[in-house]
Amino acid sequence: MKLLTVDTSTSTCSVALTIDGRLAAESLFDTERTLSERLLASVDAVLRDSGICLDDLDGFGVSLGPGSFTGVRIGVSTVKGFSLATGKPVAGFSSLSMLAMNFPACSLPLCTLFDARKKEVYAALYRCGALPEQIIADRVISPERFLGLIEGPALFAGNGALKYRALIEETLGDRAVFAPDHCHQPRAAAGAVLALEAFRAGGLLPLPALNPTYIRPSEAELMRMMQKTL
Repeated sequence: MKLLTVDTSTSTCSVALTIDGRLAAESLFDTERTLSERLLASVDAVLRDSGICLDDLDGFGVSLGPGSFTGVRIGVSTVKGFSLATGKPVAGFSSLSMLAMNFPACSLPLCTLFDARKKEVYAALYRCGALPEQIIADRVISPERFLGLIEGPALFAGNGALKYRALIEETLGDRAVFAPDHCHQPRAAAGAVLALEAFRAGGLLPLPALNPTYIRPSEAELMRMMQKTL
C-alpha cells in the first residue's frame, strides 16, 4: 500500500511516504509561518524523489490534533483536498499517539505533552508496545493537574515536557524520566504506522466526518460564545 502521511500539529511538520509499511521518503521541517507553501513543496519533493504521483497512492494519513489550531487545520484541509482530487481514502490519528510511536519498547508509562499555551498542555498517558495503548485519553489540562494523575515512574516526551521540565521534576522527583532530545519531535513516518493500522482494521471515517480534534475551543469560538451570553 502506497500511503502519504502528513503531520502539521506542532511547529515541527513532516510528510512521509510509506510503501507496504516501509518508509520510502520523509521530509521534516520547522515552520511558524508559510506552512501551506512549505507543506505542498514538501509533498511534491517526497513524491518526486520517489517517482510517484498523487494518483499512484492508495490512501492518505493525517494527524487530527490536538496541537496548533492553524497547523492542524491546514494539514487536514490539505489532505482532504488530496482525497477529493484522487478519490483515495484518508485515515486520521491523534498527534499525541503519533508521538508515542517514538517509544515502542518503553517499559514505563509514557506521558506525551504538547504546549497548549495559556499555562496548559495537551496531554495523554500510554502503555507502549508495537502500538500505543491509551491509559489517559487526550485532553487539555494544566500541567499541575495532569501530574496529579500520574502514579509511579513515567517517561515524558514532547515540547510540553520540555517547557514544564522544572515543574515535572519538582513535582515527581526521581519518578520523572525524560526522553532523549531527538525523541521529542512527532514524525509523520510514525503516524503512517497508525494510519496503516486504521486502514487494515477498517476504522476509516467518511471524509465529512474527518475533522481536526482541537479539544479546546478556538479564540473565535470563545468570542462567539461570549457574545451569545451578552
